[in-house]
Amino acid sequence: MLCLIVGSTSYWKERTIGALTFVRGPGEYCSLFILLICLACPACSKRVEYGDPTATETLTIDFGSTDLQMIAEKMVQSLLSSPSVQEGNRPVILVSGVGNKTDEHIDTKAITDKIRTTLVRSGAVRFIADEVREEVMRELRYQTDSGFVDPETRKRIGKLVGAGYLLAGEITSIRKKAGRETDLYFKITLNLVELETGLIRWAEEKEIRKGQKRPVIGW
Repeated sequence: MLCLIVGSTSYWKERTIGALTFVRGPGEYCSLFILLICLACPACSKRVEYGDPTATETLTIDFGSTDLQMIAEKMVQSLLSSPSVQEGNRPVILVSGVGNKTDEHIDTKAITDKIRTTLVRSGAVRFIADEVREEVMRELRYQTDSGFVDPETRKRIGKLVGAGYLLAGEITSIRKKAGRETDLYFKITLNLVELETGLIRWAEEKEIRKGQKRPVIGW
């Protein structure tokens, strides 16, 4: 049996409800009522719901999933229509990254990953797997030097494909507040740089503006 003490200790009175024994003082009916509601009401527990990942996100004014998806869609469409890709030679690209010059934390790798995944699935562009390059080299050395790998299945060193282009860029923001209103502007720029010449062969930018107005009462 569980015993709960409610209210002051100037006067005690016991009451048993099911497996609970309440020890309370006079005039503590309100506290007892609230406690019973919290114990019995299932609505007090947290609920988890799944939603559409492509639905427009408007919970806050900060950078979110909708912004990421809009950026990726614009960049992919633009790059696929560029001369570097339209020539049909399936250019090999190394992702350098996107610099974050905003006033908030943004996972810029998530942006380039989304772009890279869509481009790879299109079949028109190839990418260097830079994240696992050291693992690839270590495995090649093992196959060549260990003596444990069948020569018929062993992969030769010196066959890695070199990148022809470097994909790099940056994202910036301007945030302004006036009274209860906030205006937030994002701009992301991506450049495709030809490694052999250092020339920018493709460039694109995406601009996003969002506004928010605080209520008169609340936060």
